[in-house]
Amino acid sequence: MAPHKKKIEAYLDCVSPYSFLAFSYLSQRRQALEDLNVEIEFIPVFLGGIMASSGNKPPMALAAKSAYSPYDIKRAQKYFGLRFKVPDFFPFLSLLPQRCLTLVKEAYTEQYDALHKACFQALWLDHKDLSKQENMLAVLETVFGTEQATKILKDSQGPDVKKKLNDVTKHTAETLGAYGCPWFWVHDGKGKAEPFFGSDRFHYMWDFLDLPHQDLELVPAPALGKL
Repeated sequence: MAPHKKKIEAYLDCVSPYSFLAFSYLSQRRQALEDLNVEIEFIPVFLGGIMASSGNKPPMALAAKSAYSPYDIKRAQKYFGLRFKVPDFFPFLSLLPQRCLTLVKEAYTEQYDALHKACFQALWLDHKDLSKQENMLAVLETVFGTEQATKILKDSQGPDVKKKLNDVTKHTAETLGAYGCPWFWVHDGKGKAEPFFGSDRFHYMWDFLDLPHQDLELVPAPALGKL
């Protein structure tokens, strides 16, 4: 990255519905952000590793979080205009898709965003368990040919890819302070960088990046006519 460039590093795991919301939101605004000289980088991590490193627990592991979560995800879906149901197999081990994404990000840069989108949609819209190799292969085939998809699936299980995902996950948790996904590390273009967490902090992010935007405001009630 060039010195003092505005940049959003988005650390995502497809097992996280809020990562899906954040990915969709930023993807839709990528061109607008690029026009404002802000770069976006989507980076695959393993949420299970981040949770273990930070000591955080997923909503289903804590009664209070579990009770609140259905309200929050419905509100978030309405706000972002992206409707989906939690699949019956959730949560699932996301190592396979995250390793495939790690490999594709490095070796097939031009197809990376398309695969990222395909993984999120397959999981959250089509309810395909991407921990199963046959489902992951089918997703890869929507972006690559069958022969190339098969090779990517095989190569994603190699030691170099496993180490890369582990190293990035460790860096995100131990250096950037992540305790969940989506996690963002944002550079303001003036030599300063700060963390942001969750899919509902973009207005804070725009302030930090000094971008023109409309903040959340109440619309004043209309004045009542006099009798």
